Order: sequence, then structure tokens, then C-alpha cells
Amino acid sequence: MSALVKSYAAVDLGASSGRVMVGRVGRHELELTEAHRFPNRPVRLPEGLRWDVLGLYAGVLEGLRAAGQVDSVGIDSWAVDYGLLDADGALLGNPVHYRDARTEGVAESVWATVPAAELYAATGLQYAPFNTLYQLTAARSSAQFAHAKRLLLIPDLIAYWLTGEQGTELTNASTTQLVDPRTGDWSYDVAARLGIDLSLFAPLRRPGDPAGVLRAEVLEETGLTGPVPVTAVGSHDTASAVAAVPATGERFAYICTGTWSLAGLELGAPVLTEESRAANFTNELGLDGTVRYLRNIMGLWLLQECVRAWGEPDLGELLRAAAVAPALRSVVDAGDAAFLAPGRMPERIAEACRASGQPVPETPAEVTRCILDSLALAHRRAVEDAQRLAGTSVDVVHVVGGGVRNALLCQLTADACGLPVVAGPTEAAALGNVLVQARAHGLVGDRADMRRLLTRTQPLTRYEPRGDTARWRAAQERLGAR
Repeated sequence: MSALVKSYAAVDLGASSGRVMVGRVGRHELELTEAHRFPNRPVRLPEGLRWDVLGLYAGVLEGLRAAGQVDSVGIDSWAVDYGLLDADGALLGNPVHYRDARTEGVAESVWATVPAAELYAATGLQYAPFNTLYQLTAARSSAQFAHAKRLLLIPDLIAYWLTGEQGTELTNASTTQLVDPRTGDWSYDVAARLGIDLSLFAPLRRPGDPAGVLRAEVLEETGLTGPVPVTAVGSHDTASAVAAVPATGERFAYICTGTWSLAGLELGAPVLTEESRAANFTNELGLDGTVRYLRNIMGLWLLQECVRAWGEPDLGELLRAAAVAPALRSVVDAGDAAFLAPGRMPERIAEACRASGQPVPETPAEVTRCILDSLALAHRRAVEDAQRLAGTSVDVVHVVGGGVRNALLCQLTADACGLPVVAGPTEAAALGNVLVQARAHGLVGDRADMRRLLTRTQPLTRYEPRGDTARWRAAQERLGAR
């Protein structure tokens, strides 16, 4: 192998599956291959919904074994969830799943101490019932929490098991609602007022920082030859995905699609206004001190749950039938917390349509069209609102992640936004993970250089908007949205 081409392992853990990808990176080369993919199946225990984090770690080890010799390893995952360690560094039980019901009603108790407006002005984070802050408040009275000496967010927990070293990567820490997005440090005042001991968290790391080397036992189990460094990346998978948006300028919006849709802008500073809070936008930190100003939308979770309820029909056939189903006949609010929990998704969508006085979709094709129209409408609202609240404008929308494979959703998003959509890459989080490692090792330059390399090497599809957006505005009005 040329000395100017190196290989990096990207451990990319999503809410429904994990994968270890291998990226070969050179000055003019960026090639990604899948070494190993494994399911991520939560387990419902008597005490609630839990992640099978030991199964995930086993999948990571198997993936590193399949990857072969690499120059570095980086880890990203979903946000907000964590594992608790005792004084010996041992895990105190399986991490709680963010969809667990333990945070119901907790936000109101937090707001009684730090009002919601003050909390937003300090941390810039949108309200979501599963934010780490609310999880910690819910956990405070548990025996497990009483014995905890360290809290590690999911990617940091995996990195700890691989290296024996503890750290808290900043892009993921910014989703806890305990970080000040203006300083890139903890919000000490919020933590003090709520009685949260920030010494539970390991020292902050930033993307590109060293995060240790693989332990001897890990080398033995994976067959790798050491030393193999672990490099901190944008460990929130959305931070890695936004780093891999193949934009050619600064006037772009992005939508990171998958189980969730994260739609918004890359900014140089947070937007902490009361209007921004009311619109439920979040200010999460990204690469190089940027701010991911975005709204969380329920995403393809709605379709995933319906497909599961229907007995896993052929997705291609379902999407083809949805493409010819009546457009915008019925839409639902894809950000509604009513769709957060698993189970009965087709029935819940039908109930929402009935409650808003719209025709109830009956066939799987009609339900699927309702979901995709609703997601496109939510994308439109998020892109419009982000521009208005941030006082900027965009010329193009970049769609990255799993939704890139859904051509109908990409086209509907272009139609709804009235803007061109550039779709790709699909494995954006893994590519961003790899590129941050490569940059830390001197193979690529700044963010613009990373994005030029993506544009040159990754397949992209452009969707032009069709028709005017009046019918989308009318659909928005049916939901009572501006």
C-alpha cells in the first residue's frame, strides 16, 4: 500500500444496527467498504427498555477482526444515552434506552428549578423527553445511580472498553443539555442548580484528539498488530454525518436521514433566542466549533415500525405502490411525540389522521405515502424555519444517510422545499468518522478539503423540485402549522 493511502476503521452504531466500515483515504482517494454489520436489538426487561450494549461490543470486536490491519479506529453512535460505571470501572447494568418511559413528566420537575426558557438560553438544546439531563434526573433516586462513579456516553463507553481510557467527546456531550454551546464547555450553572455532579463525566475531548490505543487483550481477540490508536471523531453520528455533507459552498441545508431526520444548518454560532426555543430547534456542536442548528423529526422510524407491523413486506414494492398513491391526501406531524414509542404505528397514524379530520389511509401503500409526504413536509418546515430563525438563506438541500436510498422521499423533499436536493452519501456518518481520523493523521485538510474529496469520490444524485409549493403550504395549514 502506498504510504499516502491509509486505512481507518469507523465503528458506526445506529439505533437499529451497528457496522464497522473500513475507509481507504489518500489525497485523491476515499473508498468505503463494509467489514461487518450487526443488529442492534433493544431488550424489554421487567424494569424497562434497555440496550444490549454487550452484544454491540461483541459486534465491534468481530468487525475489527473482519476489518484487518488499520491505522486508526473511530467510534460514533446515537446520542443522549449512557452507561454508568462503579469505582472499579465495571458497568452497572445495561444502559437505558432513550425510548424508555422513565422520563415521562420529568421535564416539568426540571423546569420548576430551571425554567425552560433559561435552560434553552444556557444550553441551546431543544426539548426532547429523553435528553440526558432528564434521564439523569429520572435516575437520581435509583440504587444503580447511587453506586455510579463515572458516566460514559455510548461511544465513549465502547472506546473505554477498547482502550482502558475514559473521555467525553464534545459533539455528543453537547446533546446532554449540560453544555454551553457558546463556550464548548460544561454549563456549570445549570448543573449546580439541578444538583448534577459534573465530576461523573470524564474529561472533554474534541474530534481529532487521541483517545488511547487498543488494549493488548483487544489486539489478541481481533488479530490486529499494535499499536492501533483510537481517535476521537464526531462521536454523535449526526456530527460525523454533517462533516460528510458534500457541499460546495456555505449556502446549504442538510437533512441527515435514517431512524430520525435531523434537518437544519451548519452555523458559526448558536441561535439562543426565545423564538428559536419555541420552534424547538437545537444547537449541537459540530466539527471545528461549528453549530449544528437543527430540528429533530421522527424520521423513517415511522415507516420502519409500520413495515414491522405488516410482517416485513418487500420495501421496493411498497414504495412503488406509494409513488402512485394520491399525493398529500393525509399528513401527520412527524415531530409529534405520540409516535415516539414502538408498536401499533399504522393504527396511531390512522388515529392522528382521523383526529385532524383527514381521510384515514387504509392500505399499506396509502399509509406509506402518508408517512413520506409527512416527512417531506416536516423537512420543508425545518429548512424554512431554520433560515428564518438564523437570518440566512440556502440554495440547496443535501440529504445524507439511509434516506438517500429512498428516491421517492428525496424527490418529495425537493418538491416540498422548492429547492434542489443533492442526495448522498448514504454512509455519511461512517465517511465523516473516517475523514476526521484521516485529518488527524494529516491526510486531508480543513472541512472544505474534506468536502471536496467527498464530491469527487462519492456518487451523488440531484433531484429538481417539481411544480410550485402551494399544495405543500395547504397541507401544512391542515396541521395548524405556519
